[in-house]
Amino acid sequence: MVRVRFATADGNALETEAAVGDTLLDAGQAIGMPLEGTCEGQMACSTCHVVVRPEWFRKLPVASEDEEDMLDLAADVEGTSRLSCQIVLTADLDGIEVRVPAHVHNVQRR
Repeated sequence: MVRVRFATADGNALETEAAVGDTLLDAGQAIGMPLEGTCEGQMACSTCHVVVRPEWFRKLPVASEDEEDMLDLAADVEGTSRLSCQIVLTADLDGIEVRVPAHVHNVQRR
């Protein structure tokens, strides 16, 4: 299992565990984070945008050009922004910390 910590825009934090191979999006949705994931991980939207803490961002594979293009459409993008659907959890990411930007609202209410 991989431990994941989500910080919310209002300053709260929630921790969870997810299986190796799950995506960060799956882990966040499982605990009620407002990560919509409208395209279901197909990189056709930016509704699962998260900001990764810098020390964890360096451990991630480089974002693809398609992911970068989708991030261009997201609000409040920062230098360590990523799409949570593209972050596959590995043992090396045990303890990863991310923040859900303030603009994120899950209108699907998953």
